[in-house]
Amino acid sequence: MTAPNPGANRPGNNLENRPDDWWKSAVVYQIYPRSFCDSNGDGIGDIRGIISRLDHLAALGVDAVWLSPAYTSPQDDNGYDISDYQDIDPLFGSLADLDELVDGLHSRGMKLVMDLVVNHTSDEHPWFQESRDRSSAKADWYWWADAREGFEPGTPGAEPTNWASAFSGPAWHYDEQRGQYYLHLFSRKQPDLNWENPEVRQAVYDMMRWWVDRGVDGFRMDVINLISKQLPLEDGTTVPGQALSFNGSYVDGPRMDEFLHEMNQQVLSGQNLLTVGECPGVSVEQASKYTDPEREELGMVFQFEHMGLDEQQGRGKWALKPLHLPDLKANLAKWQHGLEGRGWNSLYWDNHDQPRIVSRWGDDSPEHRVNSAKTLATVLHLQKGTPYVYQGEELGMTNAGFTSIEQYRDIEILNHWAEATALGADPAELLESYRVKGRDNARTPVQWDASDKAGFTTGEPWIEINPNHTQINAEAAVADPDSVFHHYRQLIALRHELEVVRDGVFALLEPDHEQLFAYTRSLEDEALLVLANMSSTECQLPTDLRQDGELLLGTHAERADDRLAPWESRIIRLS
Repeated sequence: MTAPNPGANRPGNNLENRPDDWWKSAVVYQIYPRSFCDSNGDGIGDIRGIISRLDHLAALGVDAVWLSPAYTSPQDDNGYDISDYQDIDPLFGSLADLDELVDGLHSRGMKLVMDLVVNHTSDEHPWFQESRDRSSAKADWYWWADAREGFEPGTPGAEPTNWASAFSGPAWHYDEQRGQYYLHLFSRKQPDLNWENPEVRQAVYDMMRWWVDRGVDGFRMDVINLISKQLPLEDGTTVPGQALSFNGSYVDGPRMDEFLHEMNQQVLSGQNLLTVGECPGVSVEQASKYTDPEREELGMVFQFEHMGLDEQQGRGKWALKPLHLPDLKANLAKWQHGLEGRGWNSLYWDNHDQPRIVSRWGDDSPEHRVNSAKTLATVLHLQKGTPYVYQGEELGMTNAGFTSIEQYRDIEILNHWAEATALGADPAELLESYRVKGRDNARTPVQWDASDKAGFTTGEPWIEINPNHTQINAEAAVADPDSVFHHYRQLIALRHELEVVRDGVFALLEPDHEQLFAYTRSLEDEALLVLANMSSTECQLPTDLRQDGELLLGTHAERADDRLAPWESRIIRLS
């Protein structure tokens, strides 16, 4: 049942505490609610658990919390399949709990960003259930189509187009009640909304306004650049292992700018909300349009180019290859330069869809984990844009280390395993790919202390807790002044204190160096030099980078003028 509008019962819109462009000097912390903290012992994190840990976030110094979906949901894709946009799933609590979370954040000077999932709903959403009736008022609120000509409906090959789901199998499912196929770019239980229908768009905008009135300070928009499809819906050129690869079929479609501008005018304009659109496949040019303030669309986007640099081109995320550092530097520099003076970058390594960065591109061995986590953070946070910290990243949490398919919970992995093993793939190779790149690496519970259940729950956790929580946990990190946590805290403080960190121009140095990530940030007469050894062996510094200046933050107490220790990084204010 949809809750009533909060009206006068809530403090309401937080606009007075949202100055213009506040998010450009902010750091955002992402919470995946089922894995953050469990308050009631059912093994699943919840909103009251989040409330109990707000002082941890305040001590870290972050400005906003992005809350992954906690709406009513059948949980087919861990909440990204929403059946009621205006209520909280009992698994996570209640609207009253959410209101208390908003108040708790605001009272500590932090803001709340909600996950907005409007490319698709759950198939259990009342809108979709009504849409299954061809005579209903919502008959065209979703993408419905007849079987391919010459094929029996419901049989292999009868799907209206050859599009593939991101979660394996066709992107169409036959609904016997309606006698047609519906489109689902993700799970079969996540039918795509038809944004061509203005009634759909208005329903979405009404819902967004309802949340803003309730005190929400922004939206992270899930796969938002898929809402405009190229008409008519036709077959595309497929790329094995890459579902979302059809040129223009449904990525950055022809009405994207129109839809985003309309959303901006109807919901966002004048509200000073943080808006970030998750945009798989987006180009620098398109992103600069989406984030150009004069176009009035979005504040920033999440792009994924750098996240594909450790996969074999054209073979998808499970075809692994080592990261080549010059490729990473070139890609990040491309986005820094491409949006300079036009749009705004988002900066991230980790999120709920990515493995832990310290295991992926760092060195999670006991010898180097702390310094590699710090150095990866330094490289990211000193760039221009809004940094995002994913829960546990500030502790240097590592990948899960799962060794069997039974340990995984992610629909993407479970579907891929079933499909790939049926086609004869080597199970050992699949498990190795999942160990390195699987999404469940990010979804193991946050490690709060060294106790049996890591301070996450008193019950049986919904997914296994990483055994290394006895060494890697928040209690130990906060107590250790040289921990990853305190390095993140200092990085966040630098962004708040120094205008050059927010607005300075980025310039990459030594682009071809295979160990060293070096760049400057400059603004008027101030300049910062960032030096980072991105390897587990010593790195000799080029002569011209042996600069005098004030060390603002470094990983190592003892420093050499001509070299960097393994995973050493320095932030230097140049004389």
